[in-house]
Amino acid sequence: MSEGYRALDTTGTEAWLSATLAGMGDLRRAVRAIVPITHGAAIAGLGQSGLALPIPDYEFEGFDQRAADFASRTGTFEETLSPVLPLGLNMATQLEWLQRHVPDRFAAVSEWLPYAQYWAWWLSGVSSSEVSSLGCHTLLWNPSAGHWSRLAQSAGWAARFAPVRRAWETLGFIRAELAQRLGLPLGVQILCGAHDSNACLARYLRSLPRMTLVSSGTWVVVMAPGTPLNALDGHGDFLANVSIRGDAVPTGRFMGGRDIERICGDADPALASQAHLRKLIAAGVRIHESGRALILPDARLLAFEHAAEAFDPKERATLAAWHAALGTAHCVQTLGALGPVTVDGPLSTNEVYLELLAALLPDVNASVDAIEGTARGGYVLARWTEPTTIAPRVRQIACPADAAHLQPALALAA
Repeated sequence: MSEGYRALDTTGTEAWLSATLAGMGDLRRAVRAIVPITHGAAIAGLGQSGLALPIPDYEFEGFDQRAADFASRTGTFEETLSPVLPLGLNMATQLEWLQRHVPDRFAAVSEWLPYAQYWAWWLSGVSSSEVSSLGCHTLLWNPSAGHWSRLAQSAGWAARFAPVRRAWETLGFIRAELAQRLGLPLGVQILCGAHDSNACLARYLRSLPRMTLVSSGTWVVVMAPGTPLNALDGHGDFLANVSIRGDAVPTGRFMGGRDIERICGDADPALASQAHLRKLIAAGVRIHESGRALILPDARLLAFEHAAEAFDPKERATLAAWHAALGTAHCVQTLGALGPVTVDGPLSTNEVYLELLAALLPDVNASVDAIEGTARGGYVLARWTEPTTIAPRVRQIACPADAAHLQPALALAA
Protein backbone atom coordinates (compact mmCIF):
# COMPACT_ATOMS: atom_id res chain seq x y z
CA MET A 1 0.00 0.00 0.00
CA SER A 2 1.26 3.49 -0.83
CA GLU A 3 -0.47 6.80 -0.18
CA GLY A 4 -3.37 4.75 1.19
CA TYR A 5 -3.89 2.65 -1.93
CA ARG A 6 -2.41 -0.38 -3.63
CA ALA A 7 0.09 0.61 -6.32
CA LEU A 8 2.08 -1.01 -9.10
CA ASP A 9 5.74 -1.75 -8.47
CA THR A 10 7.20 0.57 -11.09
CA THR A 11 10.60 0.50 -9.39
CA GLY A 12 10.73 -3.27 -9.69
CA THR A 13 9.51 -3.16 -13.29
CA GLU A 14 12.14 -0.54 -14.15
CA ALA A 15 14.86 -2.75 -12.64
CA TRP A 16 13.59 -5.80 -14.55
CA LEU A 17 13.35 -3.89 -17.83
CA SER A 18 16.84 -2.44 -17.42
CA ALA A 19 18.34 -5.83 -16.55
CA THR A 20 16.57 -7.49 -19.48
CA LEU A 21 17.74 -4.93 -22.02
CA ALA A 22 21.28 -4.82 -20.64
CA GLY A 23 21.37 -8.62 -20.54
CA MET A 24 20.80 -9.04 -24.27
CA GLY A 25 24.54 -9.05 -24.87
CA ASP A 26 25.63 -8.59 -28.49
CA LEU A 27 21.98 -8.53 -29.60
CA ARG A 28 21.76 -5.01 -28.22
CA ARG A 29 23.58 -3.70 -31.28
CA ALA A 30 20.72 -4.96 -33.49
CA VAL A 31 17.92 -3.19 -31.58
CA ARG A 32 16.23 -0.62 -33.83
CA ALA A 33 12.93 0.10 -32.05
CA ILE A 34 11.16 -0.53 -28.75
CA VAL A 35 7.36 -0.77 -28.59
CA PRO A 36 5.91 -0.48 -25.04
CA ILE A 37 2.83 -2.66 -24.48
CA THR A 38 1.08 -3.06 -21.13
CA HIS A 39 -2.20 -4.04 -19.53
CA GLY A 40 -4.99 -1.47 -19.55
CA ALA A 41 -6.83 0.37 -16.79
CA ALA A 42 -3.56 1.80 -15.47
CA ILE A 43 -2.60 5.46 -15.46
CA ALA A 44 0.52 7.44 -14.58
CA GLY A 45 0.61 11.03 -13.38
CA LEU A 46 3.77 12.99 -14.15
CA GLY A 47 4.97 15.95 -12.12
CA GLN A 48 8.05 18.14 -12.18
CA SER A 49 10.49 15.31 -11.47
CA GLY A 50 8.83 12.14 -12.74
CA LEU A 51 5.91 10.34 -11.16
CA ALA A 52 3.85 12.69 -9.01
CA LEU A 53 2.17 9.78 -7.24
CA PRO A 54 2.42 5.96 -7.36
CA ILE A 55 0.61 4.31 -10.28
CA PRO A 56 -2.57 2.71 -8.91
CA ASP A 57 -3.24 -1.02 -9.17
CA TYR A 58 -6.76 -1.49 -10.58
CA GLU A 59 -7.36 -4.38 -8.13
CA PHE A 60 -7.23 -2.07 -5.10
CA GLU A 61 -10.50 -2.78 -3.28
CA GLY A 62 -10.84 0.79 -2.06
CA PHE A 63 -11.81 1.88 -5.57
CA ASP A 64 -15.24 0.38 -4.89
CA GLN A 65 -15.81 3.24 -2.42
CA ARG A 66 -17.17 5.66 -5.00
CA ALA A 67 -18.65 9.09 -4.52
CA ALA A 68 -22.42 9.03 -4.23
CA ASP A 69 -22.90 10.89 -7.50
CA PHE A 70 -20.24 9.06 -9.51
CA ALA A 71 -22.60 6.77 -11.44
CA SER A 72 -24.74 9.74 -12.49
CA ARG A 73 -21.67 11.58 -13.79
CA THR A 74 -20.32 8.77 -15.97
CA GLY A 75 -22.79 9.37 -18.78
CA THR A 76 -24.73 6.77 -20.70
CA PHE A 77 -23.43 3.40 -21.81
CA GLU A 78 -24.21 4.45 -25.39
CA GLU A 79 -21.59 7.20 -25.08
CA THR A 80 -18.65 5.35 -23.51
CA LEU A 81 -19.63 1.79 -24.51
CA SER A 82 -18.33 0.66 -21.13
CA PRO A 83 -20.28 -0.36 -18.05
CA VAL A 84 -19.23 0.87 -14.62
CA LEU A 85 -16.94 -1.99 -13.61
CA PRO A 86 -15.76 -3.22 -10.19
CA LEU A 87 -12.63 -2.00 -8.42
CA GLY A 88 -10.54 0.33 -10.61
CA LEU A 89 -11.22 -1.37 -13.93
CA ASN A 90 -12.54 1.97 -15.19
CA MET A 91 -9.70 4.48 -15.31
CA ALA A 92 -12.19 7.23 -14.43
CA THR A 93 -12.87 5.48 -11.11
CA GLN A 94 -9.19 5.73 -10.23
CA LEU A 95 -8.98 9.42 -11.13
CA GLU A 96 -12.10 10.28 -9.15
CA TRP A 97 -10.87 8.34 -6.09
CA LEU A 98 -7.41 9.91 -6.22
CA GLN A 99 -8.90 13.38 -6.54
CA ARG A 100 -10.94 12.86 -3.38
CA HIS A 101 -8.43 10.93 -1.24
CA VAL A 102 -5.03 12.37 -2.16
CA PRO A 103 -5.93 15.85 -3.46
CA ASP A 104 -2.48 17.39 -2.96
CA ARG A 105 -0.72 14.61 -4.85
CA PHE A 106 -3.43 14.70 -7.51
CA ALA A 107 -2.99 18.45 -7.96
CA ALA A 108 0.77 17.94 -8.41
CA VAL A 109 0.13 15.99 -11.63
CA SER A 110 0.89 18.14 -14.66
CA GLU A 111 0.21 15.41 -17.21
CA TRP A 112 -1.57 12.05 -17.23
CA LEU A 113 -0.39 9.14 -19.38
CA PRO A 114 -1.77 5.63 -19.90
CA TYR A 115 0.59 2.95 -18.54
CA ALA A 116 2.10 1.88 -21.88
CA GLN A 117 2.87 5.49 -22.69
CA TYR A 118 4.45 5.94 -19.26
CA TRP A 119 7.13 3.45 -20.30
CA ALA A 120 7.44 5.15 -23.68
CA TRP A 121 8.10 8.38 -21.74
CA TRP A 122 10.60 6.65 -19.43
CA LEU A 123 12.49 5.41 -22.48
CA SER A 124 12.32 8.54 -24.63
CA GLY A 125 11.44 11.51 -22.43
CA VAL A 126 8.46 12.28 -24.72
CA SER A 127 4.95 12.11 -23.24
CA SER A 128 1.92 10.86 -25.17
CA SER A 129 -1.45 9.13 -24.96
CA GLU A 130 -2.93 6.56 -27.35
CA VAL A 131 -6.47 5.50 -28.28
CA SER A 132 -6.35 1.76 -27.54
CA SER A 133 -5.19 2.61 -24.00
CA LEU A 134 -7.68 5.46 -23.60
CA GLY A 135 -10.53 3.36 -24.98
CA CYS A 136 -10.17 0.17 -22.93
CA HIS A 137 -13.16 0.50 -20.56
CA THR A 138 -11.93 3.78 -19.07
CA LEU A 139 -15.18 5.84 -19.17
CA LEU A 140 -12.90 8.61 -20.45
CA TRP A 141 -13.39 7.99 -24.17
CA ASN A 142 -16.29 8.04 -26.62
CA PRO A 143 -15.34 5.17 -28.97
CA SER A 144 -17.94 5.91 -31.64
CA ALA A 145 -17.09 9.61 -31.88
CA GLY A 146 -13.35 9.16 -31.35
CA HIS A 147 -12.87 11.80 -28.67
CA TRP A 148 -13.01 12.36 -24.92
CA SER A 149 -16.17 11.52 -23.00
CA ARG A 150 -18.24 14.25 -21.39
CA LEU A 151 -17.11 13.04 -17.96
CA ALA A 152 -13.42 13.41 -18.91
CA GLN A 153 -14.05 16.91 -20.22
CA SER A 154 -16.34 18.19 -17.46
CA ALA A 155 -14.03 16.91 -14.71
CA GLY A 156 -11.10 18.68 -16.33
CA TRP A 157 -9.15 15.44 -16.73
CA ALA A 158 -9.02 15.40 -20.55
CA ALA A 159 -7.11 18.69 -20.67
CA ARG A 160 -4.37 17.22 -18.46
CA PHE A 161 -3.64 14.17 -20.62
CA ALA A 162 -0.59 14.04 -22.85
CA PRO A 163 -1.20 14.51 -26.60
CA VAL A 164 -2.81 11.57 -28.39
CA ARG A 165 -0.44 9.85 -30.83
CA ARG A 166 -0.77 6.73 -32.99
CA ALA A 167 0.43 3.45 -31.47
CA TRP A 168 2.95 2.98 -34.30
CA GLU A 169 4.29 6.55 -34.21
CA THR A 170 7.92 7.13 -33.25
CA LEU A 171 8.03 9.52 -30.30
CA GLY A 172 11.78 9.99 -30.44
CA PHE A 173 14.99 8.15 -29.65
CA ILE A 174 16.06 6.44 -26.47
CA ARG A 175 17.41 8.84 -23.87
CA ALA A 176 21.20 9.14 -24.24
CA GLU A 177 21.84 8.40 -20.56
CA LEU A 178 19.69 5.26 -20.75
CA ALA A 179 21.30 4.08 -23.98
CA GLN A 180 24.75 4.42 -22.45
CA ARG A 181 23.80 2.68 -19.22
CA LEU A 182 22.09 -0.24 -20.97
CA GLY A 183 24.50 -0.55 -23.87
CA LEU A 184 21.93 0.23 -26.57
CA PRO A 185 22.50 2.23 -29.77
CA LEU A 186 21.68 5.92 -29.53
CA GLY A 187 19.41 5.63 -32.57
CA VAL A 188 16.88 3.19 -31.03
CA GLN A 189 13.41 4.51 -31.87
CA ILE A 190 10.79 4.55 -29.12
CA LEU A 191 7.25 4.02 -30.38
CA CYS A 192 4.11 5.25 -28.63
CA GLY A 193 2.89 1.71 -27.84
CA ALA A 194 -0.50 0.17 -27.09
CA HIS A 195 -2.87 -1.71 -24.81
CA ASP A 196 -1.92 -5.41 -24.69
CA SER A 197 -5.07 -7.07 -26.09
CA ASN A 198 -5.20 -4.48 -28.85
CA ALA A 199 -1.56 -5.08 -29.71
CA CYS A 200 -2.46 -8.75 -30.12
CA LEU A 201 -5.40 -7.74 -32.32
CA ALA A 202 -3.17 -5.47 -34.40
CA ARG A 203 -1.26 -8.45 -35.81
CA TYR A 204 -4.50 -9.68 -37.41
CA LEU A 205 -6.20 -6.44 -38.49
CA ARG A 206 -4.49 -5.92 -41.82
CA SER A 207 -4.74 -9.54 -43.00
CA LEU A 208 -8.09 -10.48 -41.43
CA PRO A 209 -10.23 -7.34 -41.05
CA ARG A 210 -13.31 -9.39 -40.16
CA MET A 211 -12.52 -12.07 -37.63
CA THR A 212 -12.91 -12.84 -33.93
CA LEU A 213 -9.82 -12.88 -31.76
CA VAL A 214 -9.52 -14.75 -28.48
CA SER A 215 -6.58 -13.21 -26.65
CA SER A 216 -5.79 -15.40 -23.64
CA GLY A 217 -3.81 -14.74 -20.49
CA THR A 218 -4.90 -13.46 -17.09
CA TRP A 219 -8.02 -12.36 -18.96
CA VAL A 220 -9.66 -14.18 -21.85
CA VAL A 221 -10.63 -11.29 -24.13
CA VAL A 222 -12.89 -11.94 -27.12
CA MET A 223 -12.63 -9.09 -29.66
CA ALA A 224 -14.83 -8.97 -32.75
CA PRO A 225 -13.83 -6.22 -35.19
CA GLY A 226 -16.41 -5.69 -37.93
CA THR A 227 -19.25 -7.00 -35.74
CA PRO A 228 -22.14 -4.55 -35.11
CA LEU A 229 -22.19 -2.83 -31.73
CA ASN A 230 -25.90 -3.51 -31.14
CA ALA A 231 -25.21 -6.62 -29.03
CA LEU A 232 -23.70 -4.37 -26.35
CA ASP A 233 -26.29 -3.24 -23.82
CA GLY A 234 -24.27 -2.33 -20.74
CA HIS A 235 -24.84 -5.64 -18.95
CA GLY A 236 -22.10 -8.05 -17.93
CA ASP A 237 -18.49 -7.64 -18.95
CA PHE A 238 -19.33 -6.76 -22.54
CA LEU A 239 -18.09 -3.46 -23.90
CA ALA A 240 -16.25 -1.84 -26.78
CA ASN A 241 -12.51 -1.65 -26.83
CA VAL A 242 -10.83 0.73 -29.25
CA SER A 243 -8.40 -0.66 -31.81
CA ILE A 244 -5.08 1.00 -32.56
CA ARG A 245 -6.84 2.43 -35.64
CA GLY A 246 -9.43 4.11 -33.43
CA ASP A 247 -12.33 1.79 -34.30
CA ALA A 248 -14.81 0.58 -31.69
CA VAL A 249 -14.41 -3.20 -31.28
CA PRO A 250 -17.19 -5.24 -29.60
CA THR A 251 -15.56 -7.18 -26.77
CA GLY A 252 -16.53 -9.76 -24.17
CA ARG A 253 -14.20 -11.04 -21.49
CA PHE A 254 -13.74 -12.96 -18.29
CA MET A 255 -10.78 -13.57 -16.00
CA GLY A 256 -10.12 -16.95 -17.55
CA GLY A 257 -6.48 -17.19 -16.54
CA ARG A 258 -7.32 -16.64 -12.89
CA ASP A 259 -10.16 -19.19 -13.12
CA ILE A 260 -7.78 -21.74 -14.60
CA GLU A 261 -5.37 -21.16 -11.70
CA ARG A 262 -8.17 -21.63 -9.17
CA ILE A 263 -9.38 -24.89 -10.71
CA CYS A 264 -5.91 -26.32 -11.37
CA GLY A 265 -4.42 -25.42 -8.01
CA ASP A 266 -0.91 -26.86 -8.20
CA ALA A 267 -1.68 -28.82 -11.37
CA ASP A 268 -0.10 -27.85 -14.70
CA PRO A 269 -2.82 -26.67 -17.16
CA ALA A 270 -0.93 -28.58 -19.88
CA LEU A 271 -2.08 -31.83 -18.23
CA ALA A 272 -5.56 -31.38 -19.73
CA SER A 273 -6.51 -34.60 -21.48
CA GLN A 274 -9.15 -35.37 -24.10
CA ALA A 275 -9.60 -38.84 -22.60
CA HIS A 276 -10.18 -37.37 -19.14
CA LEU A 277 -12.69 -34.93 -20.60
CA ARG A 278 -14.83 -37.77 -21.85
CA LYS A 279 -14.53 -39.67 -18.58
CA LEU A 280 -15.64 -36.62 -16.60
CA ILE A 281 -18.60 -36.04 -18.92
CA ALA A 282 -19.60 -39.72 -18.74
CA ALA A 283 -19.42 -39.55 -14.94
CA GLY A 284 -21.91 -36.68 -14.90
CA VAL A 285 -19.60 -33.81 -13.91
CA ARG A 286 -20.76 -30.42 -15.20
CA ILE A 287 -19.81 -26.73 -15.01
CA HIS A 288 -22.32 -24.71 -12.96
CA GLU A 289 -24.13 -21.84 -14.67
CA SER A 290 -22.53 -19.36 -12.26
CA GLY A 291 -19.19 -20.09 -13.91
CA ARG A 292 -17.68 -20.34 -10.41
CA ALA A 293 -18.37 -23.92 -9.38
CA LEU A 294 -18.55 -27.52 -10.54
CA ILE A 295 -21.52 -29.87 -10.26
CA LEU A 296 -20.45 -33.28 -8.99
CA PRO A 297 -22.13 -36.56 -10.07
CA ASP A 298 -24.15 -36.56 -6.83
CA ALA A 299 -25.45 -33.03 -7.71
CA ARG A 300 -23.36 -31.32 -5.03
CA LEU A 301 -21.73 -27.98 -5.88
CA LEU A 302 -17.98 -27.64 -5.48
CA ALA A 303 -16.33 -24.21 -5.68
CA PHE A 304 -13.39 -23.99 -8.06
CA GLU A 305 -11.01 -23.35 -5.16
CA HIS A 306 -11.82 -26.80 -3.73
CA ALA A 307 -11.45 -28.82 -6.93
CA ALA A 308 -8.41 -30.62 -5.51
CA GLU A 309 -10.69 -32.27 -2.94
CA ALA A 310 -12.43 -34.33 -5.62
CA PHE A 311 -10.21 -34.41 -8.70
CA ASP A 312 -6.64 -35.41 -9.55
CA PRO A 313 -4.25 -33.04 -11.41
CA LYS A 314 -5.16 -34.23 -14.92
CA GLU A 315 -8.86 -33.95 -14.15
CA ARG A 316 -8.45 -30.44 -12.71
CA ALA A 317 -6.50 -29.28 -15.75
CA THR A 318 -9.19 -30.76 -17.99
CA LEU A 319 -11.98 -29.08 -16.04
CA ALA A 320 -10.14 -25.76 -16.29
CA ALA A 321 -9.91 -26.05 -20.08
CA TRP A 322 -13.59 -27.03 -20.22
CA HIS A 323 -14.59 -23.99 -18.17
CA ALA A 324 -12.50 -21.65 -20.34
CA ALA A 325 -14.03 -23.04 -23.54
CA LEU A 326 -17.57 -22.50 -22.26
CA GLY A 327 -16.76 -18.95 -21.19
CA THR A 328 -15.18 -18.17 -24.56
CA ALA A 329 -18.10 -19.58 -26.53
CA HIS A 330 -20.52 -17.58 -24.39
CA CYS A 331 -18.65 -14.36 -25.25
CA VAL A 332 -18.55 -15.15 -28.97
CA GLN A 333 -22.24 -16.04 -29.12
CA THR A 334 -23.36 -13.06 -27.02
CA LEU A 335 -21.47 -10.66 -29.28
CA GLY A 336 -22.91 -12.28 -32.41
CA ALA A 337 -19.30 -12.29 -33.58
CA LEU A 338 -18.52 -12.60 -37.27
CA GLY A 339 -15.80 -14.45 -39.15
CA PRO A 340 -13.41 -17.17 -38.04
CA VAL A 341 -12.49 -17.43 -34.36
CA THR A 342 -8.73 -17.36 -33.80
CA VAL A 343 -7.19 -18.24 -30.42
CA ASP A 344 -3.93 -16.58 -29.38
CA GLY A 345 -1.87 -16.79 -26.21
CA PRO A 346 -1.53 -19.79 -23.84
CA LEU A 347 -4.88 -21.35 -24.76
CA SER A 348 -3.77 -21.69 -28.40
CA THR A 349 -1.83 -24.83 -27.41
CA ASN A 350 -4.45 -26.39 -25.11
CA GLU A 351 -5.96 -29.20 -27.20
CA VAL A 352 -8.88 -29.86 -24.84
CA TYR A 353 -9.90 -26.20 -24.89
CA LEU A 354 -9.54 -26.03 -28.67
CA GLU A 355 -11.54 -29.16 -29.46
CA LEU A 356 -14.34 -28.06 -27.12
CA LEU A 357 -14.40 -24.64 -28.76
CA ALA A 358 -14.56 -26.32 -32.18
CA ALA A 359 -17.51 -28.42 -30.95
CA LEU A 360 -19.31 -25.24 -29.87
CA LEU A 361 -18.42 -22.84 -32.70
CA PRO A 362 -17.82 -23.06 -36.45
CA ASP A 363 -14.46 -22.18 -37.99
CA VAL A 364 -12.02 -22.20 -35.07
CA ASN A 365 -8.31 -21.53 -35.60
CA ALA A 366 -5.29 -21.35 -33.30
CA SER A 367 -2.10 -19.36 -33.65
CA VAL A 368 1.01 -21.41 -34.40
CA ASP A 369 3.38 -18.47 -34.11
CA ALA A 370 6.27 -19.24 -31.77
CA ILE A 371 6.05 -15.63 -30.54
CA GLU A 372 3.14 -14.80 -28.23
CA GLY A 373 0.49 -12.56 -29.78
CA THR A 374 1.10 -9.39 -27.79
CA ALA A 375 4.82 -9.48 -28.55
CA ARG A 376 4.13 -10.23 -32.20
CA GLY A 377 1.73 -7.31 -32.19
CA GLY A 378 4.58 -5.06 -31.10
CA TYR A 379 6.66 -6.42 -33.98
CA VAL A 380 3.83 -5.62 -36.39
CA LEU A 381 3.41 -2.10 -34.98
CA ALA A 382 7.09 -1.41 -35.57
CA ARG A 383 6.43 -2.18 -39.26
CA TRP A 384 2.90 -0.80 -39.50
CA THR A 385 3.58 1.70 -42.26
CA GLU A 386 5.43 -0.77 -44.47
CA PRO A 387 3.47 -1.76 -47.61
CA THR A 388 3.77 -5.51 -47.09
CA THR A 389 1.64 -7.29 -44.51
CA ILE A 390 2.81 -9.97 -42.12
CA ALA A 391 0.21 -12.74 -42.43
CA PRO A 392 -0.60 -14.45 -39.12
CA ARG A 393 0.21 -18.16 -38.96
CA VAL A 394 -2.74 -20.24 -37.77
CA ARG A 395 -4.01 -23.81 -37.94
CA GLN A 396 -7.62 -24.88 -38.28
CA ILE A 397 -9.10 -26.90 -35.43
CA ALA A 398 -11.23 -29.82 -36.52
CA CYS A 399 -14.62 -30.35 -34.93
CA PRO A 400 -14.38 -33.55 -32.83
CA ALA A 401 -16.04 -36.59 -34.36
CA ASP A 402 -18.18 -37.09 -31.24
CA ALA A 403 -19.29 -33.43 -31.08
CA ALA A 404 -22.97 -34.40 -31.15
CA HIS A 405 -22.41 -36.66 -28.15
CA LEU A 406 -20.51 -33.93 -26.30
CA GLN A 407 -23.02 -31.15 -26.97
CA PRO A 408 -25.47 -31.88 -24.13
CA ALA A 409 -22.62 -31.55 -21.62
CA LEU A 410 -21.34 -28.34 -23.07
CA ALA A 411 -24.00 -26.05 -21.65
CA LEU A 412 -23.72 -24.39 -18.27
CA ALA A 413 -25.84 -26.41 -15.88
CA ALA A 414 -28.18 -25.04 -13.24
